[in-house]
Amino acid sequence: TKRPILGIVRYYDERTLTFCDMPGLIEGAHKGRGLGDRFLRHIERTRLLLHMIDISLLQRKDPYEDFTALNEELKLYSENLSKKKQIIVLSKIDLPGARENARIIRDRIKQEVFPISALTGEGNKELLDHIFRVA
Repeated sequence: TKRPILGIVRYYDERTLTFCDMPGLIEGAHKGRGLGDRFLRHIERTRLLLHMIDISLLQRKDPYEDFTALNEELKLYSENLSKKKQIIVLSKIDLPGARENARIIRDRIKQEVFPISALTGEGNKELLDHIFRVA
């Protein structure tokens, strides 16, 4: 994602939510590095944050470190932003080794996570149900 992309999701009972897919933040975003501070201003207007973690990459890089670095950038930009409700989504659960990777991430994050697969649809209903419950 190079720029924010908006999308609307219609729930089963006709309620809707607007989602914004934001580009990833880089270290120093809170100081204006990259496009970070412009995107962080957009994020301040949200009700909750949805972190998408690609668990298929666990062997090549550590998604937990990316997750903690992102949260540190949020905190450095705004204490209020760092306290927003967060939902952790583990994508690509259908790939080999992903379930074990999900267990490792879940143990490190120590909060509820939602494993999903865009390919098979696994976990998508549970995730949407949760989002509409807490949003």
